[in-house]
Amino acid sequence: MATWIDFKELRAKLNFEEVLTHFGVEIKRKGAQHVGFCPLPKHQGNRKSPSFSANLERGIFHCFGCQAKGNVLDFAVLMGGGSTDDGAAVRKAATELQAKFCGGAAKPAPGKKTEGKTVETVPAQLEMKAVVNAPLDFELKGLDGEHPYLLGRGFVKETIAHFGLGYCARGSLAGRVAIPLYDSDEKLLGYAGRVVDDATITEENPRYRLPAKRERDGKVLEFRKTLFLYNGFRFKTPCDSLVVVEGFPSVWWLTQNGFRKVVATIGAECSDEQAELIVNLVRPDGQVWIMPDGDKAGDKFAQSLLWKLSPSRFVKWARLEGGHQPTDLSAQQMVSCLTM
Repeated sequence: MATWIDFKELRAKLNFEEVLTHFGVEIKRKGAQHVGFCPLPKHQGNRKSPSFSANLERGIFHCFGCQAKGNVLDFAVLMGGGSTDDGAAVRKAATELQAKFCGGAAKPAPGKKTEGKTVETVPAQLEMKAVVNAPLDFELKGLDGEHPYLLGRGFVKETIAHFGLGYCARGSLAGRVAIPLYDSDEKLLGYAGRVVDDATITEENPRYRLPAKRERDGKVLEFRKTLFLYNGFRFKTPCDSLVVVEGFPSVWWLTQNGFRKVVATIGAECSDEQAELIVNLVRPDGQVWIMPDGDKAGDKFAQSLLWKLSPSRFVKWARLEGGHQPTDLSAQQMVSCLTM
């Protein structure tokens, strides 16, 4: 009989420290963090340096050496030698974790009765395998990097080329500036699109359009910004100082003005996964600068990041007043904000 496992509910119930210990990991706790040698059987690279970091409270991990990352369930799959893209391997690991740590087997899958018999059914969204943040298999061609929207906002050609920006005249991003999105392995995940005329913004035509969910070869391909940092792929080793902003233009503007170590969460919210990525991009003795927009949403964003990052890294808030955004600052003003 088919079984039903709520993966999200299971992850919430699991104690990551117990799972790590179960797989033979000797916990070296510093606050909510464990840092040690990578235990993954398919780890490639030096095993003599502590490249593996796990947040025991959030149930997520990342290895600087082999670049493996994910949640507690992903960890169990990898420790079993499986792939997180293999639905059978994920279900097997989930079943074993549930039996070991949650005191019971998986629940019967939802079904319907037909003539006195229960016919097992699988929810439609589970019939197709979901793949999150899969690399795109094409690139947009013919983008106009000299569009008035970009040049009119003060971005120079070198900055536009550096970020691969350009006006798109066709397809789902027609009438928008296309913004390439790369993962930590420099693989293109898709494009965001920014309208060039704010007067046209409506609920149906938002300021930014992110990659849409799509189906291909029996799979559902889905982009999740909460697992991703814009511009984060450029940093292959942890840095001494990192600036975190909310949106794309702030990254472009700071970079153009000499502050090249900057990432964006793509919005005024930072997920636990993004917070973990930020921590991993900064040396233990380094610092994180938060530079949000100078409004209530920006204040909330900064306070959330301070709460999430301060247990692991030294954090400073470069506070902007009066509704200003990082793109409103001159190079001299940035130096003043980021060196106080």
